[in-house]
Amino acid sequence: MFDAPFSSYQRSRGRARVALGATGALTGLFQQGSAKAMLPRTHGPLPEVVFLNTSGGLTGGDRFQFSLDVAAGAGAMAATQTAERAYASPDGVAEVSVSLSAGEGATLFWLPQETILFDRSGLDRRTEVTLGEGARYLGLETVVLGREAMGERVETLDFQDVRVVRDAAGRVIHAEQIALGSGTLAGRDRAAGLAGASVLASLVYIAPDAGDRIGPVRAALGDAPGCAASAWDGRLTIRAMGRDSWDLRRALIPAIRLLTNDHLPRVWQT
Repeated sequence: MFDAPFSSYQRSRGRARVALGATGALTGLFQQGSAKAMLPRTHGPLPEVVFLNTSGGLTGGDRFQFSLDVAAGAGAMAATQTAERAYASPDGVAEVSVSLSAGEGATLFWLPQETILFDRSGLDRRTEVTLGEGARYLGLETVVLGREAMGERVETLDFQDVRVVRDAAGRVIHAEQIALGSGTLAGRDRAAGLAGASVLASLVYIAPDAGDRIGPVRAALGDAPGCAASAWDGRLTIRAMGRDSWDLRRALIPAIRLLTNDHLPRVWQT
């Protein structure tokens, strides 16, 4: 009986939800399974929310949900405690859903740390954001294909990442999707593909002053290779790609500081 093959693998499940009231005080907290939320003591103008996955990474069959609600007129900066890692999946893909909402005139900065995708990993992630009238939102996602310093090269992958931002009436005001599979990676060195990049970052800033920020943001990016910014219709976006996650983060930090009034999550600095 001890030689019999396992019919199933142990899977991780987790849900974490945080709600902040008009003064920024905690009004709701729910934690279940391997998903946790922390509110570290800070001295800045915005409360910080840190989400974490205590199971140590993601693999096929894992299911996680993270949620943050910021009341009208309030503000918050949210991040993940460390880089999330998606490991080789012998069966299926991991699923992660992120739900964010900011009420009328609220401010919400979503600055998770990098997502590292290892060879043969599978991850399906969906981020849904709802913004009230006059709300200000900054969202960043960075994807790392293996660890360059360790000589890792990702050849087989199943990664889907969908991000949708809606107004309070449900109208889509921003949407994007990244799909990376083995076929994409086969041409990763071509200029029409990833041009040899192993780190990809996407930033979106949605606010009444988004169009006015494009000049200063481009100046903040300077001549950083692989970075470009554009703005239209109340949105500002930055796309960046490179071969080193630290170099890419360092290139983006001046622009992020500009858009957040010189604030970064504390977990980025530890």
